[in-house]
Amino acid sequence: MSRWRPDARERLQRAALELFTEQGFAATTVPEITARAGLTTRTFFRHFADKREVLFAGDEFPQMAARLLADAPASMDPMTVLVESLRAVSETRFDGRRAELRQLRAIVQSDDGLRERDLRKRAALREAVRDGFVRRGLAPLTAAMLADTGVTVLTVALDEWLERDDERTLFEIAMDALESLRAALAVGS
Repeated sequence: MSRWRPDARERLQRAALELFTEQGFAATTVPEITARAGLTTRTFFRHFADKREVLFAGDEFPQMAARLLADAPASMDPMTVLVESLRAVSETRFDGRRAELRQLRAIVQSDDGLRERDLRKRAALREAVRDGFVRRGLAPLTAAMLADTGVTVLTVALDEWLERDDERTLFEIAMDALESLRAALAVGS
């Protein structure tokens, strides 16, 4: 076995996704993943705490959001910060990965525990965005509403983008979702 090749993590992820798709998340074992990847179980646990971590490894997404908010010019208004953060996240984390993300979404939706884990990851993202806006000087209530709005817009747009087969980008769909929300709020005022 060529366990010391530098692409071990990627090989394990590929093998896991193939097996999760073929036989289901619950039915897939770590030894099956490592056998498919041509690696040892020990190597798997060097990279992942468990098989769920293949799908949810790391907390870099909330960290990225916090960094985007911290790096935005102090003079930028909160809505512009939110829009530009949505643009950056869409372009760097999602564009060009539609097929892979469809596969991940199908796996996550197939298992109650994975859906719950996905909700916890979204909550961590909301918290990071809220805290970032508070650090920018917004009142906690306003920061929380912006964070919830931003994560909801991203989530709704992501679902729509994954269902489509056209050339529209995730960011374009997110902006349409945000505009729909603005229009709905303007009707009530």
